[in-house]
Amino acid sequence: NTLRLDAKELVLGPLRNMLKIVARYAKNPLAQTATSSKDNQSIFSDSESEASTRGSDGEGSEDDGFGTYETEQLINAVTKITDLLRKCWGVAGADIISTNLASREGALAEVFNPTVPGKSVYALFAFAAINGFDHALKCLGGDVMILINDVARVLHDEVYRWGFGDSGECNKNLGAAFLMVFRIGLVKEVIEKLEEATKVVFSTSDPKKSAKKKSKASPAHVRSTSDGNKMNSWLRASNTRNLSLQSQSKISNAFEDDGMPDAMQLSLQSLPGISTFTDRAVIGMLKAFAGIHRDNKIRAWSRDFRLSAGVGAFEVNMIFGMDAGWAVEGAVGSEYKIDATYLSPHVNMASRMMSACKHYGVTLLLSESVQELMSDSAKSKLRNVDRVTVKGSVRVQKIFTFDARHKGADFFLFSRSDDLADIDAEQYVPSIWTSDQDLQAMRHHVTDDFESEFNAGMKAYYAGDWPAAIRKLESANEIMVEAALEEGYLHDEMDNTPDRKELYRAETADGPCSYLVNFMKSKGGVAPEGWAG
Repeated sequence: NTLRLDAKELVLGPLRNMLKIVARYAKNPLAQTATSSKDNQSIFSDSESEASTRGSDGEGSEDDGFGTYETEQLINAVTKITDLLRKCWGVAGADIISTNLASREGALAEVFNPTVPGKSVYALFAFAAINGFDHALKCLGGDVMILINDVARVLHDEVYRWGFGDSGECNKNLGAAFLMVFRIGLVKEVIEKLEEATKVVFSTSDPKKSAKKKSKASPAHVRSTSDGNKMNSWLRASNTRNLSLQSQSKISNAFEDDGMPDAMQLSLQSLPGISTFTDRAVIGMLKAFAGIHRDNKIRAWSRDFRLSAGVGAFEVNMIFGMDAGWAVEGAVGSEYKIDATYLSPHVNMASRMMSACKHYGVTLLLSESVQELMSDSAKSKLRNVDRVTVKGSVRVQKIFTFDARHKGADFFLFSRSDDLADIDAEQYVPSIWTSDQDLQAMRHHVTDDFESEFNAGMKAYYAGDWPAAIRKLESANEIMVEAALEEGYLHDEMDNTPDRKELYRAETADGPCSYLVNFMKSKGGVAPEGWAG
């Protein structure tokens, strides 16, 4: 009996626990796993925990994080490996893990197969890049990894915090750039849920009215044609934000035939709660921007002699771009190396939005697809800076920015604990766009006079009256420069030279105004024939 009890406590029990860990991870690869010795108590059986405290043969120490007994070490190792897989592959790689760990006819999969078919999803995609990364890479060498990880720590915190539910995920790092994904859901599941909701909305809720309609109805074959035409007409007239049942039927058939192009026509605006979802994703980017300029470790890099020598003061800054739409989520590679990623023109669009920040001199650029999904409170704080066609796309769309500057904004004064920041995200309300101290501080340079003059200039620009547009935009630019100089946050009383003042003006100028004025002047200051804005 004693031998049987020891075998159960020290061998069979731990083996069962290991299988439970693998099975649980196969079912949900994104589930949090316990890694600390304290948290691992729930993984071990009570009998094993007692056994591990009776004593040891002196070989091994619990201080190494693995435990005393070999079986306990195996359990901790499996737990840490699964946690590492979750962090390395994230949402995009979850299906690979699940498919290869899932049991098949009562047994685990014997052969690792990385070529799992991808899944189509709806999501918001965001790219963030570190400005001046090439310079930092040359100057810092191996220490550039410390800089990247300092930035990643702040960026990841805000993405996970402000992503609705568990939607916020950091997919990959591409050196200077980070790809973030705010996952709405699988395309098929979103369509099916929306179809069910639409059926409920258009179903008859009053049984008396239903009975009355039936009593007055004509024969079945006539009724189906007549009422069907009326219903289709009514659906077409009322289908401003919802899919018609006929359209959804086509989409359902498209899934059966794997015809994804039809399903991609869904307007994400029709999804309930999408404005809150999108608002929080955008705020996550803005909070990351504020956090970058508030974090003491990142601010310390500006005092690193290697970065500042020969080029003047260096500071860590970031630019962001976002787009919304569908993507194929899955793995790319072979049995030697795989990369869990997202493939979509919307991912490319987010990257181009980020790159365009440099041309327009802004911190954040949003595509029209993102702007359309936001709440009215959020839209009121955005500024339309141009109407463009992007390389690789024939769609003409407006692009928007949320004005964000760090100079003159004392973000460190508005620092909040992680617990309070989590509460702010969980209790999101649209009024945060006008009440949050970080969001107010980064827009401190924008005045009502500037917005009025800029909007007038954009109206003339789209209308093709470029001489008037140039005057208005130059006037708006001057308003922003004067407002910044009056505040004095860039003014050094010990350096009042004309050259320094001109530098101040260049630093405080409005990027979109300067870009559009230079663009129009490069064309002779006159809109080309057939200009459509």
